[in-house]
Amino acid sequence: MTRQSAEKTAFVTGANGISGFAIIEHLIRQPKSEWKKIIVTSRRPLFNAWLDPRVQCVAVDFLDPVETIVGKIEDICADVTHAFFTSYVHSDDFKLLRDKNVPMFEHFMDAIDQSCPNLERVSLQTGGKYYGVHLGPVKVPLEEHFPRYDDKGYNFYFKQEDYLREVQSRRNTWSHNIIRPNAIIGYAPSANGMSEVVTIVIYMLICRELGLPAVFPGNENFWNSVDDNSYAPSLADLTVWAATAENTKDEAFNHTNGDVFVWKYIWNDFAHFLGLEVPEHQFEKPNGDTKKLANEIDMIEWAKDKREVWERVVKRFGGKAEAFDWGTWGFFNWATGKNWPTISSVNKARSFGWQRSDTTLNTWYETYQTFENAGILPARASMLAASS
Repeated sequence: MTRQSAEKTAFVTGANGISGFAIIEHLIRQPKSEWKKIIVTSRRPLFNAWLDPRVQCVAVDFLDPVETIVGKIEDICADVTHAFFTSYVHSDDFKLLRDKNVPMFEHFMDAIDQSCPNLERVSLQTGGKYYGVHLGPVKVPLEEHFPRYDDKGYNFYFKQEDYLREVQSRRNTWSHNIIRPNAIIGYAPSANGMSEVVTIVIYMLICRELGLPAVFPGNENFWNSVDDNSYAPSLADLTVWAATAENTKDEAFNHTNGDVFVWKYIWNDFAHFLGLEVPEHQFEKPNGDTKKLANEIDMIEWAKDKREVWERVVKRFGGKAEAFDWGTWGFFNWATGKNWPTISSVNKARSFGWQRSDTTLNTWYETYQTFENAGILPARASMLAASS
């Protein structure tokens, strides 16, 4: 497979986020002969210090006017060949997501098109909401060629993708990729709007501290259903592969780990990993309408009085008390309350040459370990020792 020129320069947005962080971590593991410089951006101060001298940081808020952004990046980005956009402003109200995410991406595109004369490829990360998985049942497995649904003007991914192609057509000197992951699992150095594993950990360890069973908070239908995840390091691998392969120009690719899991099994296995047992559970609420969300437990309400319990956990076993604020209770209501599957196909990426696969349960274990290593989650060995 023919690849683009060596000594590439990357420009990665959202360095504090789960996807941007993973892309940077992936790039610094590549030789200097392939990536000579890695420029990273964030609206906030960086939470992680990369010791690789190729990494250069520039503070940019892509909601600022384009001329302000250009003034900050035009010198440092003169050599950029590959731009990776992963920035995202979360809201549990889908109708509000376009308000900031659309102008943020449009300003990014206008700024890099002006500031990066050597640009070869732009990579935009969107996600499963492109297919309408947040609204109700959809045809699965999700495939990249599916037509768009009637979004009533709210799906900001449509607007981002359209603007990407519009800016590309101005000069026709660079190509693009669109990457669509499902629920992303992995480490991030700061709070993330859709953090699934951290939320599950906080929930399970609070249940453990209170001597309560870690009951699945979703519904019986989803408890018995099949799902998939995107592991952030694997997502980074696909993203960089797609952006540097010749045969992938102007293509969109789904990303998942390459396997599927059943919630009742992965939930029990992960609980066991944390020293809990999950007894057989009788769901009290009927599934009801399979086109609507159904939750056994409202996680937003459940979390309201649990911070003090979490503080007891970290006082005993380590971690950070403020990690409680990283729990994404509204997102988790949706993630476990669906009555429909949202499986994505990765056949297209396979057919183009991408071959990585990961076992999702292992990615949950690895994610916990990375957060423990960072001092954010409690020491698992201490917790297990206390249980024995």
